Amino acid sequence: MKESTISTLKGILPAEDIKVNEPMKSHTSFKVGGPADVFITPQTDAQLIDCIKALRAEKEKYFIMGNGTNLLVSDAGYRGCVIQLYHNYSEISVFGNNMTAKAGALVIRAANEACRQGLSGLEFASGIPGTMGGAVTMNAGAYGAEIVKVVRLVRMLDLKYMMKCEYASSEMNFSYRHSLVKEHPFVVLEVEMELMKGNEEIIRKRMDDYKEQRDAKQPLDYPSAGSTFKRPAKHYAGKLIEDAGLRGHQIGGARVSDKHCGFIINTGNATASDILKLMIEVQKRVFDRFHVKLEPEICFLGWK
Repeated sequence: MKESTISTLKGILPAEDIKVNEPMKSHTSFKVGGPADVFITPQTDAQLIDCIKALRAEKEKYFIMGNGTNLLVSDAGYRGCVIQLYHNYSEISVFGNNMTAKAGALVIRAANEACRQGLSGLEFASGIPGTMGGAVTMNAGAYGAEIVKVVRLVRMLDLKYMMKCEYASSEMNFSYRHSLVKEHPFVVLEVEMELMKGNEEIIRKRMDDYKEQRDAKQPLDYPSAGSTFKRPAKHYAGKLIEDAGLRGHQIGGARVSDKHCGFIINTGNATASDILKLMIEVQKRVFDRFHVKLEPEICFLGWK
């Protein structure tokens, strides 16, 4: 990245919010990935907009991420600027039955705050490890429910016109692992949710039950990006992978989890290339055996 671009960013953000040659393995749940040329953490909408305008003026590439729980960054890293909306962008507020959360707020934190306030509706999301921005973008879900269930309003930045806008839930084109954000150049800034009054003790018990199920079924003791593939129509990805004889199959340090075949895990020394090669082999073996195409649920950054 040009020194002039970095200098311009330093005029917008404090020095501690700008990192050069930042290893992306420190910012992804897979714990893999080479360096990003520049990694920044804007604190406000104005800073975010000014940074994007500066990068565009310098014709530099940029990528906006949350906490990296659904991201596979190449071993070569990313030649551009990664903009993270996470702890730096994570306020949560509650007014009556409505909760407003900034894009970088953890879904788990929002669920816990709802519980503390005696508000029901986010229990299903209490184990989703991503941010609210990511959850809205992909209409994240678990245990038969999706984030669309509680979303009332989404405030976004339209990257085409560099203007803030807001859309009602009914306008967001929510479907399985999909939203309007995947159709247009939008960035989620804030989400407003409508919850229901409930009993804190009952809500907590429901969340604890979900946690027990996750602990029993998912390989949470290894780095991963959660479910690697989307659920195919009329099938379950994990079952197809298991039936293709791929339980425990390994390439380098990447392995199909013995505990849940829908997860590809980093056993400790995996590279991003190991993970990608294993994903491709899983797709091929499942298609050859069952003629079902598995689509990745994770996003990719820095791959040619």
